[in-house]
Amino acid sequence: MTKILWKPGNMLNPLPVVLITCGDFEGEHNVLTIAWTGIICTNPPLTYISVRPERFSYNLLKESGEFVINLPTAKICKAVDYCGVKSGRDEDKFITQKLTPLKADFVKAPLIQECPVNIECKVLEIKELGSHHMFTAEIMGVHVEDSYINENGAFAFHKTESICYAHGHYYQLGQQLGHFGFSVKKPVKKKKKHSTKRI
Repeated sequence: MTKILWKPGNMLNPLPVVLITCGDFEGEHNVLTIAWTGIICTNPPLTYISVRPERFSYNLLKESGEFVINLPTAKICKAVDYCGVKSGRDEDKFITQKLTPLKADFVKAPLIQECPVNIECKVLEIKELGSHHMFTAEIMGVHVEDSYINENGAFAFHKTESICYAHGHYYQLGQQLGHFGFSVKKPVKKKKKHSTKRI
């Protein structure tokens, strides 16, 4: 097998594709699509998004210091793409894409009802890295749609039809291949059944 050397680029794929809401629920707000995001710390719970300064949402994010990460599903994939192409300078994407804004508990930015998970965030730092500026933020609260909670009280992620982004395309997730630690888990020994047969 031969390896081909490419110039440095964005080859870390797939990536989570999310809808970021920013601004004020009762005032000016916007929805934009982001793929440059992830978790950077467990305790305290920290995340980040990277945004181009020329984006309409950039100043909303910088001025408010807050945003919400909304995890979309395959059902609204077209809206996800649209919100990454069209600018909030020209339209209210909540209206044009039939997305429902909900009030958050910790930030002024709205949640998106059609997304099964909404993560409220407060900005800690903005790093000017180059083409994108990185907004490091603390996670203040997480909202999960109750219909995806299973009988054990766990979040049934595979049922959400979540999507990801890779090389310019959107993909649907869903097939579970294992759980954390399954590669080293010892097999469960079957108990021997005692015979109840009379001789």
